[in-house]
This record gives sequence, C-alpha cells and structure tokens, in this order.
Amino acid sequence: MRSTKGGGPALNRRRGTRGGGGGGFHTLLSRNALMVLAALCVSIFTLGLVLGMRAVLAAPPTETPLSKTDAIKSVVREGAREVVADARKLERKLGDAAIRAEKRVEYAAWKAGRQIDNVERNVIRGAVEVEKKIERGLRGAGGTLRGHGMADAVDENGEEFARRMERENMEEAGRDADLAAEGVDAGDAPRGGIIGGNTHEAHDIPIRAGEIALPPPQNDGKGPFPPEYMGSAPPPNKDPSALFASWSPPGGDRFPEWKDGATPYAVTPELMSQSDELARGRREYVKAAMRHAWAGYKKYAFGMDELLPQTKRSHNNWGGMGTTLVDSLDTLWLMGMKDEFYEARDWVRDHLDHTHVGGVSVFETTIRSLGGLLSAYDWSGDSAFLEKADDLGSRLVKAFDSPSGVPYGHIELNRGTASNFGWAGGNAILSEIGTLQVEFRYLAKATGKRHYATKSERAFEQLKSIEPDDGLYPLYVKNGGPKPSFSNAKISFGAMGDSLYEYMLKVWLQGGRTESMYRDMYDKSIQGMHDELLQKSSPNGLTYIADKVNGRLDHKMDHLVCFMGGLMALGAYTDPLGFESERAQRDLKTAKELTYTCYQMYARTKTGISPEFVAFAKRDRDFSPGSNAPYYILRPETVESFFILNKLTGDPIYREWGWEVFQSIERYCRTEVAYGGLHNVDDAVGKPEDRMESFFLAETIKYLYLLFDPDTEVDVLNKHVFNTEAHPMRIFPLLDEVGGAAAA
Repeated sequence: MRSTKGGGPALNRRRGTRGGGGGGFHTLLSRNALMVLAALCVSIFTLGLVLGMRAVLAAPPTETPLSKTDAIKSVVREGAREVVADARKLERKLGDAAIRAEKRVEYAAWKAGRQIDNVERNVIRGAVEVEKKIERGLRGAGGTLRGHGMADAVDENGEEFARRMERENMEEAGRDADLAAEGVDAGDAPRGGIIGGNTHEAHDIPIRAGEIALPPPQNDGKGPFPPEYMGSAPPPNKDPSALFASWSPPGGDRFPEWKDGATPYAVTPELMSQSDELARGRREYVKAAMRHAWAGYKKYAFGMDELLPQTKRSHNNWGGMGTTLVDSLDTLWLMGMKDEFYEARDWVRDHLDHTHVGGVSVFETTIRSLGGLLSAYDWSGDSAFLEKADDLGSRLVKAFDSPSGVPYGHIELNRGTASNFGWAGGNAILSEIGTLQVEFRYLAKATGKRHYATKSERAFEQLKSIEPDDGLYPLYVKNGGPKPSFSNAKISFGAMGDSLYEYMLKVWLQGGRTESMYRDMYDKSIQGMHDELLQKSSPNGLTYIADKVNGRLDHKMDHLVCFMGGLMALGAYTDPLGFESERAQRDLKTAKELTYTCYQMYARTKTGISPEFVAFAKRDRDFSPGSNAPYYILRPETVESFFILNKLTGDPIYREWGWEVFQSIERYCRTEVAYGGLHNVDDAVGKPEDRMESFFLAETIKYLYLLFDPDTEVDVLNKHVFNTEAHPMRIFPLLDEVGGAAAA
C-alpha cells in the first residue's frame, strides 16, 4: 500500500489513486454511512455495558457474606474484562471496515468524475484541433486529423460516442463502489520495484495529448445490426461440462456480409452497450475454464512444465522451468484470480531455478518464460518476478554472441554455450531472430542494463541491412559470419516467419512510435505481402496469404497466419499517414477479410475447430484441411484477431464468432482436469489428446477472456504492447511517465 500524491488516502487497490469528492453516489454513501453509524452504536452499547457493570460492582453488599461477595466480584470482573476486550476488537474491526468502505466509495465517485472530465477534455481538445487544422488549411494532409480520431469527436456521432464513454465510466465506477461496499478489493497491494512503484495506478492513466483516440464508427447509410446475429446470454452459474455438452457447431458459409472486409451494419452506442452486457455473462464462463484448467494443473503438475490432461500426469519438456505456471501468471492477474496468482508467485520466488536447466530454445524460452515473468512484474510490481527475469535474461542473452550478432536458436542455460538447431541445417530461423526484442528491451528498461536492448536490437539492424526489395524475408539466415545472409527461398507469414513481421510493428509501438526503422520495415513488408502473396479463393473469394517457395506460390495458409488480422488492424489505427489514409484503410480492409477467412476455417469443420493449416487448391470448396495436419493444438491466433478487431472497431460480430469457438473448445477439447488438442478436427466423436500447451492458458484463454471483458484495463492503442505469447506490458512512454525507471 502507498499513500498517493495530493494528501489523498492510501488505497489498497489496483486502480489506487487519490481519493476525493464526487456526486451521483448518494445511495452507496448512505449505505456506508449506515455502517459507520452501526460501528458507533456498538461503541456506545459497549461503553454503557461497562459502566453499568462498574456501578453494580461498586454497590455495597446486602445479605451476601464478604467472602462470597469478593469471589463474585472476581468472577464478574474477569468476565467484564473479556467482554470489554471482545467489544473493543469488534469496535475496531467495524470502525476500520466502515472507514475503508467510505474511502473506497469516495474514490469510486471521484474516479467517475475524473473519467467524465477526461471525456469532456478529449471532445474539447478535438474541437480545438479541428479549428487549428481548418485555419492552417491542412485538411488534405493524408487524413492525419481523422487518424487521431479528433475530427469526428465534435460531430453528432462524436457526441454519441462521448455519451457512451461517460455511461461506461459511470458503470465501471459503480462496480468498483459495489465491491468496496462489500469490503472486496479489486486488487492486492503493489509489491514495489524499479519501474514505477505503484504499477496498478500507472495502468489507469487517461488518454493524453499525442495519444490515439478511437474514431467513432462510420454508420452513414448502414442499417441496424440484425437481432438474430446477437446470441443469447448463457444462464449464470451452470456447470460448463453440462451446459456445453449439447453444443453443435452451426456450420460455415454464414455472415457473408463480412467477407469483403466491410463493417456492414451500424455500430451504435446502444449496440455496443448490448454487446458489452452480453459479454460480461460469457466472460464468467471463460474464467471458469481457466479455473478448471488451473485446478488440474495445480493438483497434478504444479511447478512442472506441462500437465498431461488425459493421464493426469506432469511433463517437463521445456527444461523444468514451470513453463505453464510462468506462462499463466498474467492471465491469473487479469482475471482477478489473485489467490492463485500469489501462490504461483511464491513458487517462482522460492523454487524457480535456472542453474540446473540445460538446452532450451532461445525463442520459446524468451516468449513464454521471460515474457511471462516480465508481464507479471509489470502488472503486480512484485520484484520477485524481475529478479528471476534478470537471471534468465542474463543466460539467454549469450545467444546473441554470434559473429554477426544474429542470435543462435539453442542455448545451454547452465553453461552458456549456444548453437543453431541441426534440423534447420545449422541456420538461424527468421521468426526466432526477430521475436526477442520486446522482451529484452523491456528487461533493459526495468533493470537499467542497456546491453539487453542493444544486443537484441542489433539483430534487427542486421536484418535491415539485408532487407529484400519487397520486404519479404526468406526463413533461413546464416549467422556464422560478420554479415548475415539468407540461405533458402521460402517466404511465409506462417510458421518460422510470422512473428518477425509482428515485432516490426510492436517494437515501434513499444518505444512510443518514435523509432521509424521498425515501422518502415513493417510497412514495406505489408506492401510486399499485398503485392505478391495476397490471394482470393474459388468459388467464394475468401482472402488468404499464400506462401512462396522458390518464386512460386504455395496456396496454403497456416492457422498461425490468423494473427495478421489483428496485427494489420493495429497497424492501420496507428498508421503515421493517418487512419483515413488510403494505406491504413486498405490494411484494415484486408485485416477484416482475412479474419473472416480464419473464422470460416473454424466454422466449416465438424467440431467448429480449425486445423493446423488449410489448402486452397480445391476450386469447388475454397479450402480443405491440410492432408497431413488436420489437428488442433489449442492455438490462439484467430481469437487474438477477434479481440483486437472488436476492441478497435466495436463490431460485436467478433464476439459472436469468438463465442462459437469457445463453445467448441468446451464441447470437444475439455477433459476431466483441463483441456487437450484434437487429432482430427473433422472427427466429432474423437477424444482430446493428452497434451495441453502452455500457450492455451497464456494466449487462447486470455484472448477469449479479454474479448468478453469490456471492463479490462488493457489498452492496445495507447498503453500496452503484447508480446507474441500474449503477455501485455506497458509501453516505454508510460514507464517513463510514472518515474523510477532505471536509466536505460
């Protein structure tokens, strides 16, 4: 707990900020005032009881012999002392509870007022910006003004948008106040740390000048969202295994209005409010899924790398670093499962030891373990996570000590020796080279050890030095000489290539959108993808990204590629040319088209679950599951894009598709103790496999929860960047703003 600036009360809350006055909460304040009055009544009653006893004891005895009177007085005095002690304890407890509740309600009321003020300031700021742009005659400069969502903030839609935000903020403050009145904390006290002591407060910083505000939806000429497209709320507090047992996937070829990248219906504040309310009921079942899987892991595999969900055994296949536990930390935090979070924290603090770990994948260990520790630290402020992250990072960073600075793919953590994988022909792998920077740059920021950043950034600089003209990178890289070179001619936004393109954008976002090299690389690659790899299927014209091998297209698409819908949407909303620019609108359209295709990859199978990849060679059916990969390993990429697109566009259809996917996971992947993948997604009677990847809890369940959580603190535009394992961390400008970050 910390006392905040301005003399406000100390609040043991995740959103802890200065308390203050505020109106509109008379009912809640009256309820807490009654608690204070109750405590005072107890105090008065106790005082009267004590005084009365003293009066009785002071009265002279009548017929009782002196010895008996003394004995009675002794017994009564002892009993009175116990009553007084118990009464005082009760008085203190009730008094403290009343004071805490009153302060929390005051905080919630003040916070609602502050958030409303922020909305008003944004609208006023938007009006000022519009006026300035008109005066300067710059309205044609690539739509920059609308790219920051200000131009529409003062028209009719903007006013509706502001009113919706005001209503949501009031509802959020009311929920906080309800919790406070019940004596329930929204979060535990921060544990301190190098970056910004009270990390909870930093995640609640409002939008400031220079940040991006979501533009109001463009509803001109659009009809209302069809009521039949909006699903029904699940009944509360039902057993999920029984509730979803009768689920039958409704099939594909539905919702064709979204196929060509449109938002076909008006996204009104009323529609979004309806979707939010529906989502809150669904959110509880996603959280129940996490509880189910975590309970199985805790019982059968706690501290081990993975749980085997059918045989109820454990498996140490990632070096014995508690990979599932570490990978799940921020999921537990974001779902409010704080008891489980701190129990896991204790294991990390007391038992996680990297000195005994031999050979591991640099890439997998960085994104799962290092990323998991850093995100847990960023959200909780607990220094135990940063200490373990620093230890792990000091071992992993030795992989960058190649002649070229391009990292090796394999390292012995206990010995520090690194090499490339033999199965890759002794080459470094593209995605693994370029998917380490978000983690190591954050670690440098948190510890002040700059070499973590410089070594990881060197790898990107080397890739930039050999950048192809079309921005499309082959998958294998030779890193044994002073200058790297490509060693094959396969290009893919799927396996072994995918997350390089992801980190081009995300490193730029992490640094506050100032390091232009990364954004330039991203835009060039996306242009190359549009020019050379983007295809349409037959007969229905579904959009997909093909691979290219030796100059020829391979018409297949991995499930892994489905992250691109969310990535391109994020790139469009942050485009330096402005959101209304031709490039940004093209990228957003492609993002929506691709995400519709990925939804069809789920909807068209018998289980409602997507295979590992699909082939687009069948002209009469658009695509079919890959002949040698009809399996599903609990992958997250499609629901990741659902989350981001819903967050940015407000379109509720992505929640409807996500709910279908979640029901299919519950119906076909749930086991007695957790969840397992599927051997064949077109086998509706097959049993789940005996494997649960850690990324199911780190990514799939987290993205589904965030999709249905309209109240989340996560802000993908202005506050957080997700690593490729779905571990959200604050961007550097926020870390700098809260102060206390070590000089990097």
